[in-house]
Amino acid sequence: MGTALPSTGESYTKIPKPGDIVRVRSRTYLVESVDAGSEPIVAAVCLDDDAQGDSLEVVWNLELDTEILGKDVWKSIGRKGFDSRRYFAAYVHTLRWNCVTATDPRLFQSPFRAGIRVDAYQLEPLRKALLLPRVNIFIADDVGLGKTIEAGLIASELLLRRRVREIVVACPPTMLPQWKDEMEARFGLTFQILDRNYIDQVRQQYGFAVNPWTTFPRFLVSHNLLIDEAYAGPLCAWLDNFRAGTLLILDEAHHAAPSSGARYAIDSRITRAIRDIAPRFEHRLFLSATPHNGHSNSFSALLEILDSYRFTRGVPVLKAHLDQMMVRRLKEDIRRL
Repeated sequence: MGTALPSTGESYTKIPKPGDIVRVRSRTYLVESVDAGSEPIVAAVCLDDDAQGDSLEVVWNLELDTEILGKDVWKSIGRKGFDSRRYFAAYVHTLRWNCVTATDPRLFQSPFRAGIRVDAYQLEPLRKALLLPRVNIFIADDVGLGKTIEAGLIASELLLRRRVREIVVACPPTMLPQWKDEMEARFGLTFQILDRNYIDQVRQQYGFAVNPWTTFPRFLVSHNLLIDEAYAGPLCAWLDNFRAGTLLILDEAHHAAPSSGARYAIDSRITRAIRDIAPRFEHRLFLSATPHNGHSNSFSALLEILDSYRFTRGVPVLKAHLDQMMVRRLKEDIRRL
């Protein structure tokens, strides 16, 4: 149960020892080390599924509502009795199915957990995405074929496989409410719109120095704010040079392509912003119904932002490389199928 050490005054507070399971800040942690000083400092890692492995270091006597989970707590688990064999077998089969689908790229989970009717052609981007070690996919389907649904399927699948923890969706300002509603209604994913109002709210709650990008795992942001240093600066600070487990979804990605076809065309502000931000994400997903503006150099520059290992600005795009990471279907193609 830990060692009893004196706290302030004449009262005594139980201090955990390494290896104890504790409850602090409404989460369950495993104690790794205890610095026993005048104010003991406890270092622990989280055991909860939604924050597994996250580290925490607290001054134990200053925390409210702490609890050391001893043997008596674990004994209470068996007081409710045991499930039937059939019920437990269903649970075991569910775990086996989840383990298989988390490792086999040919098996999907997200289509069965989405609140939509998925058409067969909408699974093609998901199939290609899971075959890549890093998801660098360009979805260039025609208008009305469901690029948002296809992006939601990929994002949901990566979350289920624990390949992604944080998601940032960048889109035109008018598309923010639509993205938020569709992700929540169809995939159960809650996104927070990051704007001036949200930053003011965060600063009132946590203080002026807090980085707003660290306060929620999934954000929606408009293209206009990515060219503003007040928003892009904290984003780059949060991502650092590279942040594992992150996904960037860039809607209307053609806005990030240089408008000129010249070999050394000057990038626009949004092009420079995306070129700086995109490589910091582990996974990238670009969406656009009009990916090519008629200039080959502009198109190769856009693909370079998506995947700099396969494509280089000013170098002709090889069809073999493009087929591995781009999905392009027109409405006529779907009707024909």
